[in-house]
Amino acid sequence: MEQYVIKGGNPLVGEVEIAGAKNAALAILAAAIMTDETILIENLPDVRDINVLLEAIAGIGAQVDRIDKSTVKINGSTIGDVSVDYEYIKKIRASYYLLGALLGRNQRGVIGYPGGCVIGKRPIDLHLYALKSLGAIISEKNGKIQADCKKLKGQEINFPDRSVGATEQALLAAVLAEGETVLRNCAREPEITWLCRFLQKMGARICHEKEGCIRVQGVTSLHGTEMLIPADRIVTGTYLCVAAASRGSVTVENAPEGEMEAFLEVYRKMGGQYEWKSGKLIANGAGIQFSVPFLETEAYPGFPTDLQ
Repeated sequence: MEQYVIKGGNPLVGEVEIAGAKNAALAILAAAIMTDETILIENLPDVRDINVLLEAIAGIGAQVDRIDKSTVKINGSTIGDVSVDYEYIKKIRASYYLLGALLGRNQRGVIGYPGGCVIGKRPIDLHLYALKSLGAIISEKNGKIQADCKKLKGQEINFPDRSVGATEQALLAAVLAEGETVLRNCAREPEITWLCRFLQKMGARICHEKEGCIRVQGVTSLHGTEMLIPADRIVTGTYLCVAAASRGSVTVENAPEGEMEAFLEVYRKMGGQYEWKSGKLIANGAGIQFSVPFLETEAYPGFPTDLQ
């Protein structure tokens, strides 16, 4: 059994560089299989979820070349299987992004029911709702979800609830659909923006009309490109929590400025001090003394659940 033994009592002081955002990387990796040309992705975080998804992508036949622990080349021209092995699905929920990606490029995708989470039920009904809206026929066979279509066609999709995963699933399917797709009541998390930017670099036609609304004009094919995964806002906030807990100070390189407002507001109210300087976030927790009597999480740009 793995365990961490922590002996406290000393303020933690130091400088750390933030790795790429896992949640952004997972959707971008799924999108990378939607072209037969080579995709280069840099600044991947070296974490289990990323490694499992890359194994799943290789498992359906794509060429996956790990240049180093944070850099990978992917080429989907050799994909010969549209069924994602359940061994990957049960390990990480993000494997289900491959359903929309495969449906877009191959008109068919098969996955098992997603796993990877022990905090309770997290249904994918909104994911399937989006795919059905675009013309996919969804069926269940032998404990697997199968999606088929002759050709996905653009539609207006109004999500009853905001969902990051469902928004990303809809984007993956819509970029190669015929005609125009309008997504309303979309999630607004930064990983949505980064996925849109990546797809645009691949040749997709996507625009944000206003908050919560994304318009996609389908294209016939996507092409290769390069992508640098942005820094992880959740990891950044975690290091600031370390500074607060130990009354220490931390200098964060490559922090995602513009994505931390809700967290930094709470950090300030607790007595923490911070400043942005030359692209670095410098935080000092020596003055932390106030508790937060009530903290409610909200969809972005509200306070993140993972940092609560």
